[in-house]
Amino acid sequence: MKAAKLYTLNNVQIEELPTPTISADEALINMKACGICGSDTMPWYVKKKAPFVLGHEPAGVVAEVGKNVTAFAPGDRVFVHHHAPCFQCKFCKRNQYTLCPVWKAAHLDPGGMAEYFRAPAINLQRDTLKLPESLSFVDGALIEPTACAVKSFRTITARTTDTMLIIGLGVMGQMHILLARHYGIGKIIAADRVPYRLEKAKGFGADMIVDVSKENLREATEEFTKGEMADIVVIGPGSISAMETGLQCVGKGGAALFFTPSSDKETLKINPFDLYFNEIDLKFTYSCGPDDTRESLRLIEKGALNADMLVTHRYNLNEIQAAVDTTVAAQDSLKTLVVRH
Repeated sequence: MKAAKLYTLNNVQIEELPTPTISADEALINMKACGICGSDTMPWYVKKKAPFVLGHEPAGVVAEVGKNVTAFAPGDRVFVHHHAPCFQCKFCKRNQYTLCPVWKAAHLDPGGMAEYFRAPAINLQRDTLKLPESLSFVDGALIEPTACAVKSFRTITARTTDTMLIIGLGVMGQMHILLARHYGIGKIIAADRVPYRLEKAKGFGADMIVDVSKENLREATEEFTKGEMADIVVIGPGSISAMETGLQCVGKGGAALFFTPSSDKETLKINPFDLYFNEIDLKFTYSCGPDDTRESLRLIEKGALNADMLVTHRYNLNEIQAAVDTTVAAQDSLKTLVVRH
C-alpha cells in the first residue's frame, strides 16, 4: 500500500509499505480523508519525530475486523482517534485523558496518511465513532481538530458577557471563532497578519479584526474594550512573541489560553506581580479526549461548523508534498486535506 512518510518539511515521500495485519480485537481502515495538522508543520516538532508516516486526523471505511470485534463491521464509515485512554489511571479519573500514559502510547499503524491503517483495540473500543450518513468523510476528518477546539472551551470558563481575543486565524483560530459564536460568547476580537484569514474571521462572526502587521494588538484591544482588555485570550501560535503579546491583552480576572507549545528550548518571561494582583489565570490545552470527539461530532452534525466552511484545499495522496507546502505557507488557506475516492 502507499503511505506518506515525512523526512523533512521539504521532503515528504510516497512509499510502498506492507498493508498492516490485524489481531482479533483490531480493525483495518481504508482511509478516505485525512487532514494535515499544524503540528505536522512545526519545524522543531517534526525534527524530533522524523521520519514518520503523517496523519492523525483520518476518516475512512472499515475494511476488515478481527474475530472478536462486534461493535464495527466491514463497510462502516468511521472516524478513528489516534490516541485512546485507559479510563483507569488517576488522570483519566480526573478527565485529563491526554495525560494518561496509555493515551500517549496508543497510535495508528503506520499513520492516518496511508491507504490503509490499523486501528489498535484500545483506539477501536474507546474512541472510534461511526459517521452519520449525513456527514462526508471530509467532515469526519474535521472531528479531531474540532475536538481540540472543543477542549479549549472545556478548559476555560467563558461567559456570554466575555470578550474573547483569538490570536492566529488558521483553521484552529477560525474554529474558535465559530465555536465562540455557537456558545454565545459576547464579543470576539480576531488577530492575524494574513488578509484572507482576517476576512474569513469577519465572515465567521468576529466583531473586530486586527491586522497585526499594521496595528498594535494591545492598543487595539484596549480601545475596543474601553480599557478593560480581553476576558479570555486564546493564543494560537507557538511563538514566544505571540505569547508575550497575548498576555499583554488579558484584562483583570481574565485568562490566557495557550493552544500551541513553543519548542522545549524556549522560555517565556512572565511578571508574577501583575498576574497575582490582577488574578490572571494561565491555561494550557493539549490535544483532546473521548468526550471532546463526541461533542465535536455533535457540533459538526448540527452544522455549527463543517467542511464546506473550513476546507479550502484538497489533494490526492500522491500530491502530499503540495498539501504540506500549502499548510506550511499559511496564506490563502484554512484546512488542507488529502482525499481518496
